[in-house]
Amino acid sequence: MKIKVNKEAMIDCLQKIQSVINPRNALPVLSNVLMKAEAGKLELTATDMSLTVRATLDAEVLEAGTTTLPAKRIFGVFRELSVEEAEMDVSDQNVASIQAGSSYFRIHGISEADYPNLPEMADPKVYVVDQAAFRNMLKLTSYGASVDANRPLLNGVLLSFKAGKLSVVATDSRRLALAEHEVEFPADAELDLIVPLKTVEELVRTLGENGTLKILATPKQIAFEFDRILIVSKLVEGTYPNFRQVIPQANGERVAMERETLLTAVRRTSQLVIDAVSGVKLTFTKNRLEILATAPEIGEARETMDVKYKGPDIAISFNPAFLMDPLKALTTDEVYLDLMDDTSPGVLRSSISFVYVLMPIRVS
Repeated sequence: MKIKVNKEAMIDCLQKIQSVINPRNALPVLSNVLMKAEAGKLELTATDMSLTVRATLDAEVLEAGTTTLPAKRIFGVFRELSVEEAEMDVSDQNVASIQAGSSYFRIHGISEADYPNLPEMADPKVYVVDQAAFRNMLKLTSYGASVDANRPLLNGVLLSFKAGKLSVVATDSRRLALAEHEVEFPADAELDLIVPLKTVEELVRTLGENGTLKILATPKQIAFEFDRILIVSKLVEGTYPNFRQVIPQANGERVAMERETLLTAVRRTSQLVIDAVSGVKLTFTKNRLEILATAPEIGEARETMDVKYKGPDIAISFNPAFLMDPLKALTTDEVYLDLMDDTSPGVLRSSISFVYVLMPIRVS
C-alpha cells in the first residue's frame, strides 16, 4: 500500500474513530486502526467488537492495499507533523514508512487478516432523519440513562419508531427524558431499538449540524451513515419498559420559569448539598420561587426568583444534578414545571417536543 494524504484530513478522521478503541483490549490488533486504500480514498476503521466506526477521506492512492497500524501512534505522528502532506508506504510485512518533509517514521503493524470483519446487516429497515435534529434529541435525553451495570436495558437509549414519529427515551427509574420528532417511514418499519450509551456518546460527538443521517436497523444491530462516516453497533437485547406509563396524564399546577435563571439558581444553591439524598427544596408561592439547600454543621444556601405562577403554595425537593441536566441540554428561554403535590413526580416541559419526568426526594 502506498498513499499520499493530507495531514489535517487524516487527523480529523483518526479523531472520529479512535475513541472507540478500548485500551484494555486482549487482542493487540484491536488497538490498531484498519486502513484500506483504493480508488482515491482511504478508509479508517476502529472497533471494540461491539461498536465499529469507519471514516473515509480522500487520498492519492499510488498503490492500493490494506493494513492495520497502532491507532495511538499513528495519530500522534500525524498530529506532530510540520507539513501538510505525508506519504505512507506499507510493506508486505505491514511495516509502514511515513515521510513528511524532513520527518521520517517507521511503524510496525499487524496483518489485516487478523482484524475482525465489519458487521454485515441483512435486510435492514431504513430511516432518514435530519442530523442536527437527531443529535439534539440524543443530547436532550441520553443523560437520563442508567449507569448501573446490573440494569442493562436502562443502560441504553431507546429509539422508538412508531406512528410516524421517532421517540428517543432514556431513564434510570428515578427520572425519564423523552424527545420526539416526526419521521416518515413505512408501517412495516415500526421498531423499538435500544442503543448502548457508548454508541450514543459517539454519535453526539461526531454528528454534524447539517445534512441527513441514514439509520439502518435489524433486530440485533444498528448502523448510522453520515458525512462519510459509518457507525455500526450491537443493540441491547430485551424489551424496554413502557415509558408512556411513567408520564403523568394530569398536569396539575404549571409554573413558567426562565431556564437560564433557574439553572443558575439551582447551581448556586447546590454548592451546599452534600449528597443526593439531601436535595434542594423548591417552594412555589404566587409568582415567586425560593430554592433552599441546607446541610447540618455546614450551613444553608437560599435563592429567590420571579416565576409565572398563580396556584396554591407547593414545596417539593429534587436532586439538584437531576434538575440541572435538562436545563443544560435545553436551549429554549422558558421552561414549564407541572406539579401535583410534594410527593408526585414533577414534569418539566418546553416549547419543543420534550418531556422530563423527575421523582421528588422525600425529606423527613
